[in-house]
Amino acid sequence: MLAFHGVDDPEVFAGLMDRVTRNYRPITIHELDRSMHGDLRLPDRSVLITFDDGHRSVLERGLPILAERGLPAVAFIVPGVLSTNDDFWWSAASDLANAGGLIEGHEGLYGTELVRYLKQIPDVDRIRAVAALEQSAGRPRAPHPQLKTEDLETLRSGGIEIGNHTWSHPCLNRCEPGTIETEITRAHAALEQALGEAPQWFAYPNGDWDQHAEQTLADLGYRLAFLFDHRMIEPGTDPLRASRLRVNSNTTPERFEIILSGLHPAIHRARGRS
Repeated sequence: MLAFHGVDDPEVFAGLMDRVTRNYRPITIHELDRSMHGDLRLPDRSVLITFDDGHRSVLERGLPILAERGLPAVAFIVPGVLSTNDDFWWSAASDLANAGGLIEGHEGLYGTELVRYLKQIPDVDRIRAVAALEQSAGRPRAPHPQLKTEDLETLRSGGIEIGNHTWSHPCLNRCEPGTIETEITRAHAALEQALGEAPQWFAYPNGDWDQHAEQTLADLGYRLAFLFDHRMIEPGTDPLRASRLRVNSNTTPERFEIILSGLHPAIHRARGRS
């Protein structure tokens, strides 16, 4: 199960998709669903392509590449930013810090270090911290055009199914139970209205599994939920805790093959990394 985000380098991404076409057996989310519930045996070297967040580049760059090759995929969407110019909170935080925004007691945090810190604190504190960055930067968040609601149907008609990724992408294991339920159910309702049917697949933001989240998903009838743990799916895996391999649109072909072989994930796991 391959977990991408955006498609930053379409030329490299196209090359990776050519490798999938030549060397692997692309599957749909429906085939995976049937397999994980015991109704289908998947062929060897099966691969499912997924995208988290809902970057516009998936529509503008990824979809034409996938459609040309007849490759199915799944995009997990954050409906709270659909049809807006609001950037994802982690990108906005990084941008505001570069513009001079500060978090008291944590001055000097930028880029990935800043985002890592924000993902590790309680979600209410994360919200306050991003507001502090905006206030101290002296300017609002930079605009960032997002997917429009009608783009979801374009993705679906091109072979990219749509899943739930929460309303605003908090780290659910840092949230209170009430917030977790609201984030999932609000996104569920918005996607159901946009798609004309209830979503059945979910990806945990940042890959962070949470017991309350899993129960909410089960209550809503979700069939599959995905982690972001850089592991291969093992036999007997809980359908609401499906592993995925982390890849980028600019991953080198050599590294891509090592990841899909299972070697890199095994080394990653042996070193105790999550």
